[in-house]
Amino acid sequence: MEANWEKELSCASQCKRCHKPIEDKDQRILSVYDHQPICMQCKKEEEKRPDYGDASKQMISRCMQETNKPYGDPASYCFHHFCPFKCT
Repeated sequence: MEANWEKELSCASQCKRCHKPIEDKDQRILSVYDHQPICMQCKKEEEKRPDYGDASKQMISRCMQETNKPYGDPASYCFHHFCPFKCT
């Protein structure tokens, strides 16, 4: 996923979870469960799941191993599981 995350996320036109359209001006983010671009409302729902904390930690660990970058590095797709952005 890392190789094409920017194209997948930056201009995703539809939420992969609820299938709602995402406009260029709208924020989107990656799901910690399946790395798919989702809308911010679905991210809020995802964060309510009882296993979200554990899933986040597991995703960060796997992501850092795969990319050899810290999850807080904006150049890494790991970062965009927690920091939304708009289509550029």
